[in-house]
Amino acid sequence: MSCLSSPALPPEYSCIKVVKSFEELASTRFENPVNALCWPRSLQGNFREVVEKLGAGEGITTLDESLLHSLPLSEDGRVAIDILLEDLRLLRERDLDPVLNCIHGYPRDEDSAPVLTDVFSFHVDSAPVEADTWLCTYYGPTSEGLRNEESIRRVDIPETRAELLKCFGGKDDEDFLTYLNENCYDLHYATLPRARPFSFGIGCLWRIAVEYPGSPVPPCIHRAPLTHRGDSARLLLIS
Repeated sequence: MSCLSSPALPPEYSCIKVVKSFEELASTRFENPVNALCWPRSLQGNFREVVEKLGAGEGITTLDESLLHSLPLSEDGRVAIDILLEDLRLLRERDLDPVLNCIHGYPRDEDSAPVLTDVFSFHVDSAPVEADTWLCTYYGPTSEGLRNEESIRRVDIPETRAELLKCFGGKDDEDFLTYLNENCYDLHYATLPRARPFSFGIGCLWRIAVEYPGSPVPPCIHRAPLTHRGDSARLLLIS
């Protein structure tokens, strides 16, 4: 799926603001109801070739400049590499720490807890200080977002909360809230009926709101795409 491409979004996309440049993406402040900023881009270059030259693998491989430069690529492949390096540069100049990954698969949560906490679950990112998350999928399955009004925290579902209380072995008090927080259970969400998740698209650079003390907006709910062995690898920038 392609990412959003028009600044004239329908009402259900009121949480997303489309911008026209990196400068606008970096400088725009989050204000209700917006908690996700998107810079739509139609990128040149052959990112598929980059992934293919990296070869088969498992899990997550972090790519550095020396590895990217060492790949034997066509001219279109080199164009893709130049775009990756330029995005890294732009984010580093913002004092960010971007990471470029080739993802063949994510670890799954094998815990028997009532709330799974892997990246395939709709969740929000959190931080102790003001922060946000940047990400772009250049190739492969893309992230999905979920509007806050179309979701409910899993710990607020009565049946799930009751099961978590059993696991905790205590009362629904401050200690229980600490337990939920320390295990990241309170960061994960379920979809409400008729929820319509949206695609982050290919090539679009996103900046999304994070949960932190004093944040002016609710955090952006999102998840990694469901992938299985044999699916195409994913080329992702995240910071």
